[in-house]
Amino acid sequence: MPIESFCFIAIAVAVGALIQGTTGMGFALVVAPVMGLLEPALLPISLLLLMLPLNVYIAWREREAIDLQGSSWITLGRFFGTFGGVWVLFWLSLSQLKLLIGLSTIAACLVTWLAPTFVPGRRAFVSTGLITGITETATGIGGPPLALVYQHSPAATLRGSVALCFLIGEVISLLVLAARGHLYVEQLPPLLWLLLPLALGVLASRWARNILDERRLRRFVLLFAFASGLILLLQ
Repeated sequence: MPIESFCFIAIAVAVGALIQGTTGMGFALVVAPVMGLLEPALLPISLLLLMLPLNVYIAWREREAIDLQGSSWITLGRFFGTFGGVWVLFWLSLSQLKLLIGLSTIAACLVTWLAPTFVPGRRAFVSTGLITGITETATGIGGPPLALVYQHSPAATLRGSVALCFLIGEVISLLVLAARGHLYVEQLPPLLWLLLPLALGVLASRWARNILDERRLRRFVLLFAFASGLILLLQ
């Protein structure tokens, strides 16, 4: 990987970890478009692997506020959605996957931004899990549906519940992708170097979540991701 590409990806990883640790979403929305522009071969495996330690930490930090019932229904839908994501990877080329990442990023931003207030039930949780399973397995982006279903919950519940759903879902996706031959040893070395910016972003989020205006930060994430998605489409 060229050093310039690595530096931009490392910055995106640190910023994404800071934002997700603060708001409960944003890592994939920030990192996936940057990886798609600079090193598309890293997607979705590298993104999923990087999110494992990030979500372990966030879920543990917010463990007392996690919605276990809702997370269980989401995980059920997430399991079945994973196979849809594998099907997408099987049929799409790298350039088509890049296009899908751009479109899914923009769509996710619009849905997250425009969704009305509602109280989620079992059907909403299962549907969210199904959509997340497809999009996260295929592109690494699964946060917006989860953030959408929990957007009117307390901030700690959103952060903890989304992190737990991510964590379980990422393990499922990685196991299925590995079984289908999409996981290679060559994908691991760059991740070791990206663990440092990931850790810096996570540590900064412990401080930032207490002082930053989460509403404004969430708007910034969505605008950044929307712009990144447009760049991917215009390439």
